[in-house]
Order: sequence, then structure tokens, then C-alpha cells
Amino acid sequence: MAGRGHVTIGWLYPAALSTYGDRGNVLALAQRARWRGLEPRVVKIDQYDPMPETLDIMFIGGGQDKAQAQVAHTLTDTHGPALRDRIDGGAALLAICGGYQLLCHEYVTLGGESIPGLGIFDAVTRASRVRLVGDLSVRTRWGEVVGFENHSGRTYLGAGVEPMGWVATGQGNNGEDETEGVVCGRAVGSYLHGALLPRNPELTDWLLLEGLRRRQPTIELEPLTNDWERATHEPFHHVHPARRQSPHRSQAAQRRAAAQTSTRP
Repeated sequence: MAGRGHVTIGWLYPAALSTYGDRGNVLALAQRARWRGLEPRVVKIDQYDPMPETLDIMFIGGGQDKAQAQVAHTLTDTHGPALRDRIDGGAALLAICGGYQLLCHEYVTLGGESIPGLGIFDAVTRASRVRLVGDLSVRTRWGEVVGFENHSGRTYLGAGVEPMGWVATGQGNNGEDETEGVVCGRAVGSYLHGALLPRNPELTDWLLLEGLRRRQPTIELEPLTNDWERATHEPFHHVHPARRQSPHRSQAAQRRAAAQTSTRP
């Protein structure tokens, strides 16, 4: 069981990429560690800061297009090798919205310009003039995960890549193929704001445990009562069926989603 000890959380670009309450993800990781008797050490990493070797968990949030462009080259050219090294060394990672896009292979603008990403995730993002906005609930390996989406980019996963989950309500990665987010080892990308982690404790604890096992392979986390967190899921259980259908999906995709519902997690 967890007890006295610490967990080090690296928060990338908090000044530039922290919209829609994404800082709540860092607060949730820190608080759930604290409840287990662990000392959370939050390290803010801005564009010109070194990336410590001691990171257990890394977080990168979303931002406006201008802010995202400002950090794109820093992430790929300066921090990229170190970030890959930390993941290979056992650190966990959560990337939200713009941060998620920056960790894919590329972002293609409306004008056709390709902005290279870090390539942690086997996926590409293409700009769109129409934003995907609204509540989003997803079936995942951690159970139901809920939040709020607001993005104009459409992200498409490579063949065989594991999504974070399957859309139950909302639109997800692109509003077409019913996928939301991505999972690659200990790294998770998602469009879910809200913030994501305060409302979804199973995912939060998974990130904590994966990060802690970088240094303590046999550590376990004491279970917590999650009644308040699960109460935030209740509104999603009363969504009218018509609202579960994305207006951007083809009729064939909607029929396919309905047919596959019983086989998804």
C-alpha cells in the first residue's frame, strides 16, 4: 500500500496551455496522492526550463491556437527527446486537447500546412472550420469517463491504435468513427476537459499508480470512496437518445456504432 513517500508531477507549459480548467488535472493527481499519505511535488516546466529526470507523471493541457503554436517547436525540438526519455523510463503522461494534438505525428492546417508533432501517438490531426463542442461520455478500460469537449481539430488514429475509449455521448476524436482519445503504454491523450481527472478517479489512480511504479514496481494504492466524483456522471445517464448521435457521423457509421455497442467496454 502507498504510505509515506512522494510523487513528482511535471506540468508542461502551464502559462500557455491551461484552458477550460485543465489545471484541475494536476490538482486531482496531487490531492489523491495526498489522501494516500504521499507528498505531491508539482514541477512547472515552461518553454525554456529543463525537464527534470525525476518526473513520475507528466501533464500537458490545451490552449488557443496561438499559444499552441508558440510551444510547438519547443516541444518537438527542445523538450521532445527528454519527454520521450521520461516515458521510456517509466513515467506516465496525460495530454489534453492541444497537448494531445502536439503529441501526434502532425497537425494539418486549413491551408494545408503541416505542423510536425512529437509522434508519441500514431495519429494525425486536421483542422476544420466546425468546432465539436458539448458534453462527452466514453466507454473505456476504466469504466465510463465523462467530460466536456471543445475542439476544431479532427484527430485520426493509425491502424490498430488503441483509442482511450468509444463515444457514448458526444463526438470524440473526429465525430466520425466513434473513437475518443488514444492510449499508448502509459501515455493517454484525450479531448476531455472538465477537468477530466477530478470527475474520473479510476483514470486518475491508474496514472498515479503507473507513475509510482517507475520507482516502486510493487506499490499499490489504498482504495478511496469516490461517491462525489461518481455523482458528476449522473447527468450523462439522462441524455436523450437523439443527443447521443453526432450530427457529423454518416448514417452508416451510426448504424455500425449501434450494432457494436454490446461488444465494447
